[in-house]
Amino acid sequence: MTSSNLFERAQKVMPGGVNSPVRAFNSVGGEPVFIKSAKGAFLYDKDGNEYIDYMMSWGPLIAGHARAEIIDAVKQACNNGLSFGACHEAEAELAELIITAMPHIEKLRMVSSGTEATMSALRLARAATGKNKVIKFNGCYHGHADSFLINAGSGALTHGTPSSPGVTPGAAADTLSAEYNKLETVEKLFTENPNEIACIIVEPVAGNMGLVLPEEGFLQGLRDLCDANSALLIFDEVITGFRVGFGGAAKIFKVTPDLTTLGKIIGGGMPAGAYGGRKELMEMISPCGAVYQAGTLSGNPVACAAGIATLKYLRDRKPYEELDNRCLLLCAGLSENLANTPLKWCINRLGSAFTIFFGIEKATTFSEVSKVDTALYAKYFNAMLGQKVYLPPAQFEANFISTSHKPEVIVDTIHRQKKALNTII
Repeated sequence: MTSSNLFERAQKVMPGGVNSPVRAFNSVGGEPVFIKSAKGAFLYDKDGNEYIDYMMSWGPLIAGHARAEIIDAVKQACNNGLSFGACHEAEAELAELIITAMPHIEKLRMVSSGTEATMSALRLARAATGKNKVIKFNGCYHGHADSFLINAGSGALTHGTPSSPGVTPGAAADTLSAEYNKLETVEKLFTENPNEIACIIVEPVAGNMGLVLPEEGFLQGLRDLCDANSALLIFDEVITGFRVGFGGAAKIFKVTPDLTTLGKIIGGGMPAGAYGGRKELMEMISPCGAVYQAGTLSGNPVACAAGIATLKYLRDRKPYEELDNRCLLLCAGLSENLANTPLKWCINRLGSAFTIFFGIEKATTFSEVSKVDTALYAKYFNAMLGQKVYLPPAQFEANFISTSHKPEVIVDTIHRQKKALNTII
C-alpha cells in the first residue's frame, strides 16, 4: 500500500489518522509520509523513497536509526521476555548510568514517557513545598498533562487560561506563565503570588518553540529566585538530556536544578522517561513516602536495554565534539544558501540540534518566535521533502543530527537545500 492508501485507512480508525497530532502534516499541508524502515541517517517510505532524516524520531536517535549494538541489546532483552512487571537488573543499571552522568540526580524513578515524568515531578514539587502554583514559560512544552496545556495569551504575565478543551479552569488557575529569557516576568509572578508557588519548570534550552537558547544569567536567575522564595527548580531535559552533552544542559550551563525530567535518548528509541533529584525529595515517592506514582511498564526491560546501550555508546565513544562540528558545518552551509535569497530568517543551534526560523531575524523569546512566517516554513518543508530531506512537519520544532550523519550526507543536504530554495523564491 502507498502512503496515501495507508493514510486513508488510518483515518478510519484513528483521530486524524495519527497517534500524535503533528504527524498529520496539518501545519505544512499535504499528506503524511508512511515510513517502512530506517537505517543510519535515512528513512525509507512505503512509496520507495529514501530521505535524509533531520527529525530523528524527535531527538532520541543520537546514534542514528537501527544502530547495530542497540538493536542487538534490544533483541537479547526480547529473548528474555518483553515485560516482567517486577524488579530486574537492567533498570538499576540504567539508573546508575544516568546518575553517574548527572550527579545532581541522587535517585530517580523510571516511567514510560516524558509527559509522565514531568507530571510526576510537578506532583512531587507540590508535595515537597506544600504549595499549589507552578510557573512555566510561554512556548515551553512539558507534555500533555492538564497543568501544562496553558496558553498565557498575548500578555506574558497573564494568569493561564485553558488552551485545550477538557482542561479545567482550576488546573489553569494554578499555572502561571512567564516569558522565556525574561527574568523580570518571573520576579513579578513571585511578587504577585507570595508563598504560593511550588516550583518553576523550564526547558533549560527551549526545544518546543523551535530551538531557543537561554541568555546569559537566565537559568542562574531562576535558581536564585527559587532559593529566595522556597520554591523548587525543575529542569525538563526530556530533549536536552544526553543530547546537548553527556551531563545534559545542567552541566553545560553550570546550574543545578532540584528535580530533572528525562526521556527520549534514555530510551534509545524505545518508550521511556524518568524523573529524579535530591535523595530527600525522591524518598517522598511511594513506597518510601506518601506521594503516589506507579506504572506497569515503568522500567520496561526492553526499553532499559536500549537506553543502556545508547548511554554506553555515548559514554565510551564521546561523540559530542564530532556532532557539534558536523552540525556547525551543516548550519553554515544552510545559512550560506539562505543568505543568497531575499528571505528573512535566522538559525539557532546548540550541539547537534538546530532550528531555522523564517520571517524573523532573532529568536530569543516566545514573543519573537510567535512572529515567524509559518506559511513560508510550509513551503520550505515541502520543497525539502521534494528533495528527499525529511524535516519536522512544523516550524516550532527542533532539527536533530546523529553520529550517522556523515560529512558527505551533510554536504549532500546543503546541495539539496539549494535546489529546494530555488523552487520557492
